[in-house]
Amino acid sequence: MSYANGNYSAFYVSEPFSESSLNAYATPDFNYYGLIKAWKAKDSTFPFIDSHSKTYSVRDGSDWENTLKPRLRERLRNSKNIVLFLSENTKNSKALREEIDYGINELGLPVIIVYPDYADKASLRSGDGFKQSVIDLWDSLPILRDSMHKVPTLHIPMLKDILKDALSDKDLMINSKSNPIKFYYN
Repeated sequence: MSYANGNYSAFYVSEPFSESSLNAYATPDFNYYGLIKAWKAKDSTFPFIDSHSKTYSVRDGSDWENTLKPRLRERLRNSKNIVLFLSENTKNSKALREEIDYGINELGLPVIIVYPDYADKASLRSGDGFKQSVIDLWDSLPILRDSMHKVPTLHIPMLKDILKDALSDKDLMINSKSNPIKFYYN
């Protein structure tokens, strides 16, 4: 068994996916992933360990069952959590469903849900709960909505300092995770 120390980034891109294709870079959720890689490149103390960089890249034309799905699962098994970018652009794709289903329901990985469309922590909340617009985003990805009760989830806006804290939070790592609760930072 390998050491699970990576952060698995889950994001929507239109299918079929090719990291070298300009189509991926036209997808906002993929660009958010690129932004955290840039934060890491500029600041070596930023605690992001990219699980996607630990295996061979995947390309268009690869077989889903024999190549793509096993590669995603290998990356997830080498991860301590999932960083999910959930935006108004996110769609319920085959790959995203597989990543969330396997990551949460098979491996029990905690999830840091990053909401790029929200400016600050308070913008996610309404009173003692989440805004309806946030809940609507969960509904756009039913496997997430229906599985969140199994693992700890942290809901944050796309801000570097907040994500840095989340990536260092022991409650959001597979080997030290807390109870399955929906967390948010005050």
